[in-house]
Amino acid sequence: MFFPAAFDQLAAVRPGSNAGRAPLGVLAGDSEAFEWQGDRRPRHEADTIIYELHVKGFTKNPNSGVERKTRGTYAGVVEKIPYLKDLGVTVVELMPVLQYDPADGNYWGYGPLNFFAPHDGYLSAHSFESQHDEFREMVKALHDADIEVVLDVVYNHTAEGNHTGPVYSFKGIDNSTYYLMADRPAAPYENFSGTGNTLNCANRYVRKMIMDSIRHWTNEMHVDGFRFDLASVFTRNPDGSVNVTDAPLLSDMASDPDLAHLRLIAEPWDAAGVYQLGRAFPGIMTCQWNGRFRDDLRRFIRGDSGIVPALMRRLYGSDDLFPDDLPNAYHPHQSVNYITSHDGFTLYDLVAYNQKHNWANGHGNTDGMDENYSWNCGWEGDEGVPPEVMKLRKRQIKNCCCLLLLANGTPMFRAGDEFMHTQAGNNNPYNQDNEVGWIDWSRLRANPDIFRFFKLMIAFRKAHPSLARSRFWREDVHWYGVSRSTDLNYDSHSLALAVQGATEDDNDVYVMINAYWQELAFQIQEGTGGQWRRVVDTGAESPFDFLGPGEATALESLRYSVAARSVVILVRDNGRS
Repeated sequence: MFFPAAFDQLAAVRPGSNAGRAPLGVLAGDSEAFEWQGDRRPRHEADTIIYELHVKGFTKNPNSGVERKTRGTYAGVVEKIPYLKDLGVTVVELMPVLQYDPADGNYWGYGPLNFFAPHDGYLSAHSFESQHDEFREMVKALHDADIEVVLDVVYNHTAEGNHTGPVYSFKGIDNSTYYLMADRPAAPYENFSGTGNTLNCANRYVRKMIMDSIRHWTNEMHVDGFRFDLASVFTRNPDGSVNVTDAPLLSDMASDPDLAHLRLIAEPWDAAGVYQLGRAFPGIMTCQWNGRFRDDLRRFIRGDSGIVPALMRRLYGSDDLFPDDLPNAYHPHQSVNYITSHDGFTLYDLVAYNQKHNWANGHGNTDGMDENYSWNCGWEGDEGVPPEVMKLRKRQIKNCCCLLLLANGTPMFRAGDEFMHTQAGNNNPYNQDNEVGWIDWSRLRANPDIFRFFKLMIAFRKAHPSLARSRFWREDVHWYGVSRSTDLNYDSHSLALAVQGATEDDNDVYVMINAYWQELAFQIQEGTGGQWRRVVDTGAESPFDFLGPGEATALESLRYSVAARSVVILVRDNGRS
């Protein structure tokens, strides 16, 4: 894309010509073919750890440690690859990198202007030749580090907005073909995306454009997968109704053998009330962001009552949503488990704020989710926070990390959670292209204990394939409570489970979870005390909260006191690992 010096979005809104002030698509062609020789596309399975990041926000902060000229760019991500490798993530999910309208005010990039060009604002060298190649260099470098690249793509709407928005392309080419229209003169565009317009994904020409875009990013840019924003829009018929049995665009993707290797992830809802999580979503082979996992885990860790049965479902792989039976035959990895994402609080803010603080966004604190299932641990925000509150917040963060990485499914967390990055309670900083929306790397230096815990917990998950299986745990999991029986009562806040690892040539893992506000004595229900080694106890201070190889010692008995709001992980050698 070419943006003239006189580029003016409003010129595309007002009557009359916007010549000389309009963005232009440039078919420049590659002067030289990019050198992909040696590029190997990684494919992770049981060791998949998804890390969601914003290309600019990841390194734009001056304290990011990258060179000044590459801060906030594709090249800046390359400079941070050693950090990503050290942490242990295996997939980066990039928030939108397709060219978006720089005048739109949406720093996140959820307003695509061009479905085939990388966003020019993330370039370190602004030229037609570098626009594609800098992105390719980033992909190739990530592949060299054995890291997959997944793009968060917006194929549900465009930057042209509603009838008051700019006319850049589709409105002028064929308005009623590209968009879902309504029989409302005062509001002619259907708004299932929440942004003013909705692409007509049921139309064969729109589908062809989207498929061409997917193939372009797959074949020419070598990306490894896509996360489809508001994917339920794909199920909308031309009249706006929902096709619950077959979405043509999803069928097009599923039937293309050249795309079979891609990691496809759906956000299975739209902004107009359609919610299709699990088998309700017609893309049966697609992975899905599991919003139920997010909400149930948040509520349990906060201390809500009546959540233990739901916690069991989420840890098991959410088979109530992705059924493990012959008619459906879902797999647990199709559940993308997350507690935080770009939508909502950071993990630290989840344990530091009871209420959103979005005044800076300019909407009178009315934007963003009102219910976050958060708990500030007894003190709102960071100003003057007592030491005992900060200690509890760190424990709660470690609890979140444990349960996320112990659960069967595909884990994902957002960049910065591993060192307590904060947005000062803003749960919707979509327009904050500043220190609020940029990762604050000083928090890494301030919280090395939390980074260490995340790093070791990621390594623990990778070392125990019995946790992340292609099928559900089935007979290899036994559920307990503080004693032999699982306590499913409304007032219960505790759970224990044992995952047998022999079928996966792995050790056995025993987990004790106490979300109660008092210490609980658990009776370990399998083996003998001398067989189990304590690896994790989030109630202990660092570095004793996570004992590395050779540090964990055998328990003396089968009784273990789990501190209030803590998680304990034990490991037993069964002779098969």
